[in-house]
Amino acid sequence: MSKKDPYEVLGITRNASAEEVKKAYRKLAIKYHPDKNPGDKAAEERFKEAASAYEILSDPEKKAKYDRFGHNAPGGFGGGFQGGGMNMDDIFSQFGDIFGGHFGGGAFGGGFGQRGGGRTVKGSNLRVRLKMTLEDVANGAEKKIKVTKLVRSKGSEYGKCGTCGGNGQVRRVQSTFLGQMQTVTTCPACGGIGQTVTKRGPGSDEHGLVREEVVVPIKIPAGVEEGMQLNISGMGNEAPAGGIPGDLLVVIEEEAHPELRRDGQNLHHEAFINMVDAALGAKIEVPLVSGKAKVTVEPGTQSNHVLRLKGKGLPSVNRHGHGDIFVHIAVWTPTNLSKEEKNLLEKMRNSEGFQPRPTSKDKGFFERVKEMFGT
Repeated sequence: MSKKDPYEVLGITRNASAEEVKKAYRKLAIKYHPDKNPGDKAAEERFKEAASAYEILSDPEKKAKYDRFGHNAPGGFGGGFQGGGMNMDDIFSQFGDIFGGHFGGGAFGGGFGQRGGGRTVKGSNLRVRLKMTLEDVANGAEKKIKVTKLVRSKGSEYGKCGTCGGNGQVRRVQSTFLGQMQTVTTCPACGGIGQTVTKRGPGSDEHGLVREEVVVPIKIPAGVEEGMQLNISGMGNEAPAGGIPGDLLVVIEEEAHPELRRDGQNLHHEAFINMVDAALGAKIEVPLVSGKAKVTVEPGTQSNHVLRLKGKGLPSVNRHGHGDIFVHIAVWTPTNLSKEEKNLLEKMRNSEGFQPRPTSKDKGFFERVKEMFGT
């Protein structure tokens, strides 16, 4: 499915309320519903596009991620625009309640989410945390993670529910003083699925599922940040009776680097130099994400001076350039001097070159206080 703007698909603005999003989707979905347009492939595609757009814009987390990153959001949007397009089972299982009485025993029959008898169920999602080093973040990484999830037992078999005949619903007719009244309820035997377990495999539960450890390969894009969530579609718990598997949600955790601190795409490093190097200038070694670099400290450098290594920071998750590394100079004052060293410093203490003279480039004391404490 092409990467279309979900706002354009639903014909709404970015400021549309949740109710406006729902109303716009409902209007399009009813218009292009397959039961209303049998055999019309174009209508079916429009129906899928509308559902895919609604999946993103009806979920606050997905909507915020799309508004920030667009189609290039890390991990994509599950069954939506980044997942290769939603299939009909996805739509019928997730958004059946949006139609009210328009489908499901109504004008077009079949039932939204009840197509072919019984509702399509989706397995539950799994959430795991994945630790990433700064080098992983900078270069992207391919990882293999172990997850324990529900899978269909090899010995389990399913068949049509005997209570509802595979329809997922039970109809009851009651006689009242107003005449006969018919009620339709979800089948209590199969929970509306339309199928039940006819044979349970070894160690399986009432749904024919067992817990099994599996290895899932995942690819993490460069530039991810702490707390970002990647959605691995279809790798969560399996559903009973051949339903749709849930998703695997991978939450990123960054490991602290011993010498670099992250601020978005930029990195910061504090470099300590002695006062002689600060006065005379020196070449110092500073860490990069991978390896080290030599930088020049100019003669007369003061504490709090910042050197910039352009483009040596982290990439954007949207692949738009790199950040920088900022080296913060801290002039170190010795605390354990020998008698000879003290005598040398005493001779220089009152010399003209050792008298403090703040330059016009230096920030004043009160400016630094304001930056530190926000006052």
